[in-house]
Amino acid sequence: MGFPPEDLIFDPNVLAVATGIEEHNLYARDFLDALPRIKERCPGARTSGGISNLSFSFRGNDALREAMHAVFLFHAIQAGLDLGIVNAGQLAVYEDVEPELLERIEDVLFARREDATDRLVEFAERVKGEGTKRERDLAWREAPVESRLSHALVHGIVDFIEVDTEEARLTRDRPLDVIEGPLMDGMRIVGELFGSGRMFLPQVVKSARAMKRAVAYLEPYMEDEKAGGSAQGTIVLATVKGDVHDIGKNIVGVVLGCNNYEVIDLGVMVPAEKILDTVVATGADMVGLSGLITPLARSHGRRRRRDGAARARANRS
Repeated sequence: MGFPPEDLIFDPNVLAVATGIEEHNLYARDFLDALPRIKERCPGARTSGGISNLSFSFRGNDALREAMHAVFLFHAIQAGLDLGIVNAGQLAVYEDVEPELLERIEDVLFARREDATDRLVEFAERVKGEGTKRERDLAWREAPVESRLSHALVHGIVDFIEVDTEEARLTRDRPLDVIEGPLMDGMRIVGELFGSGRMFLPQVVKSARAMKRAVAYLEPYMEDEKAGGSAQGTIVLATVKGDVHDIGKNIVGVVLGCNNYEVIDLGVMVPAEKILDTVVATGADMVGLSGLITPLARSHGRRRRRDGAARARANRS
């Protein structure tokens, strides 16, 4: 074929379900069943699919379509989907899908009953709306401030983040307590939802932005608090080359800075040579690195191993 199987990307179509045509009832289930079979037969291969076509039958009902996409992605990721093409700005949180709606969507996706399509169409009449563009429900604003902050982080809402952060700050001895308390509790929920496939990367990015806004609000108060303290040591922080995520690194830097450590933050996409040179030049006491092994890096590593094996075979011959 000219390239090894682990470089293959399979892009099977996600076809529309709940169309009223009996032959279409198994499209979603067949797609989900195909994913692990592809991974088994072509180890290292990647899979992708366009998700929006799944809900084509419900054009105009964005609220229902968002829920269908979230539920399908949850199951597809568990089955081995590597890439889903979807409007990230209109993607529901799996955890927020109403239980009855969730059941009816899954009845359609897995073809669990003959009347699944009829039942979903009937329910669709109750959830008509423009999805994320519809008027926001602000009932969550009545909850205690800790719950409000968690809700804002999980849903990436920044409209009230400074107000709620200030309210939380006034009830605690130190501004750092707000980060180590309700803000980290909220991010812990985000991590759990993302880790279990009930939140997706675009939503996590929105959560990180909300967290960053809250931390930025608290930083002036923490700077005033630590003024005049003696330095505890020096730490070099960086997100390694190949990754651009920095929310965890930034939180660590803020916490250490509030405890009178000198923090040298090199930013993101930092090559190893720059990190080592900085450690030597500053005499840092600690190094903190953040980053993920990207698919490109994994692919590069596989190629290096294959090339090495090929050279070894050539040398033996």
